[in-house]
Parts: sequence; structure tokens; C-alpha cells
Amino acid sequence: MKTFLKILKWLGIFLGTFIIVIVIFVYARASRTYEAPYPDIHASTDSSIIARGKYLAYGPMHCAVCHAPPSQLDMVEKGEEVPLIGGWEIHIPPGALFARNITPDMETGIGKMKDGEIARVLRYGIGHDGRPLFPFMPFQTVSDEDITAVISYLRSQPPVKNVLKKTEYSFMGKAIVAFGLIKPEWPKVTPPKTVVKDSSITYGKYLADNVANCQGCHTERDLMTGEFTGPFYAGGLNIPSDPVIEGLSFVTPNLTPDPETGVMAAWTENAFINRFRSGRVHKSSPMPWGCFSRMDEIDLKALYRYLQSLAPVKRKVEKTVLREEDK
Repeated sequence: MKTFLKILKWLGIFLGTFIIVIVIFVYARASRTYEAPYPDIHASTDSSIIARGKYLAYGPMHCAVCHAPPSQLDMVEKGEEVPLIGGWEIHIPPGALFARNITPDMETGIGKMKDGEIARVLRYGIGHDGRPLFPFMPFQTVSDEDITAVISYLRSQPPVKNVLKKTEYSFMGKAIVAFGLIKPEWPKVTPPKTVVKDSSITYGKYLADNVANCQGCHTERDLMTGEFTGPFYAGGLNIPSDPVIEGLSFVTPNLTPDPETGVMAAWTENAFINRFRSGRVHKSSPMPWGCFSRMDEIDLKALYRYLQSLAPVKRKVEKTVLREEDK
């Protein structure tokens, strides 16, 4: 009996020490920073470049969805160009995440950031202070030309002062940062300098994979780390409720052209374009319908043709809207 109690005692000491070491390690490494090059990208004052950046920000890149305050999302849905002053928030296991003010205000916005610093955020997921950002902006392989356009538009906005809450990681979030599970993501291929805009499958792939981040929601993934866990575009990602979703959660549909389980199989090109033009069905859907409804016909045709070219994946998503009683 004494031997057993002694074993328990030492086991308790070991476990207690182990927990203390882990906690110390997490808090010591939760603020870890990374290095990455600053892309050689510089804002332009050319009106056509600014116009392209504006189209991307309020259209396929849907910057306005996260960088406009929730109180103005109805205005975004109606096509109004609200100031990109931040305010969107999401509460997930890693913590409370907040989108920042990206107007050129010197105190609360991006006014003090250099063009290369903003480009590094988009291309590598590293904040101006070197911290890794949660992978909500997977723009690593957006072309140099389009990143230039976006930064040029952001610089052209009137500066608006807007003090916001800062992202706060929970202990779990600090742990996954400390252990390197949230870290910068470098481009897997060399980003193109420019991309030809047309209605081809190639341009549709660029839009879907690089610009609009369609696979980011229409692929199942681990919400702790952002890692993909399911077949690309086969749906199944459960997007939890947040202050905008109003108590509902959504499961993304299968976008592959599987004839039995994919939503694309029965859609004609005209039906696809009309669906995007008509906007949202569910008021609280996380799909950025307002921004996507402003995509031009060339982009929508290219997107449709790319999705139709995907390999079919048989995966049935029973319900895309979940109410409390469905959970």
C-alpha cells in the first residue's frame, strides 16, 4: 500500500510539473514572431489600377465583408461602398478574432504601414509586427498586379479613425501558436506577375483558388488550425454561429459536379450567373453574396467553368442550414 501511495505521489508531482512546464512554454511562445520577405510591390495612383483594386475589395476578394462593421453589412449587401473601418468578429475555440481598420488612418488604420508590409500580410499571413495571422486571408498566390491594385485602392480611401478591439487568443489559441500550428503560409508556387482576365477555366481557377477563397469554406477543415481535412470543394464545413449569423450555423454544400450529391451538376451557366446576381436567400448566411453579386459576367462565367471542370466527389450534405434543434 505504501509503495502504491508513493507511486501516486510521484506520478502527481510529475504530472503537476509537466503541466506547469507546458503552461510556461505556451505563454513564453504565444507571442512568437516570424520573418518573411517584403514583396516589391508599390501602390499606384493610376485610376484604372485603383478601379481594379476597388472591384476586388468589394467584389471577389470580398474584403468589405470582414473589414466593414457588422452594423453596415446590409449596406454592403446593397452594393454601397462603406468605409473599410473594421469591426467584424468571430468567436471560435482559438479565441476572439477581430478584423482591423484598413483605411489609411495614421493611428488606427494602415496609414503607418509601408506598401511592402501590407503586401507581406496578404502574401505570407504575417502581421506588421511579425506575428502569424489566423488563415482567413489566403491570398498567397494572388498576382502582383492584383495585390498592387488592392493596396492602391486602400491607399486612395479617406482615412477614418476607428478604435477596435484586438484579437485575443484563448489559452488553446496561444497553445496552437506556441506549438507552430498557426504559422505563416508561404506561396506553394511562384505568384504570377499578372493574370489574363477572360472567361476561361484557367482564369476561373485563379479566381476560385487564389482570389475568392471558395475552397476555404467549401472544403471541410479543422477550425482550430485552419488545416483542410476533406476533399477540396466537396463541402461539409460547419460554420458556427457568430453575432452576424444570429444563432444559426451553416454547412457548406458540395460544389463538385457529382451528379448525385454536387450542387453544380444541375446548374446551367445562366442559372449560375443568375443565382449570384440574385443575392442571398438566408439573411444570416456567411456566404458573401453581396460582394459576389457585384462580380462581372466574365468572372462568373470563368468561375462556373472551373467548378464544372472539377473531379466529381460523392459527398452528400444533408442540411446546409442548422437550427438549434438540428444540432
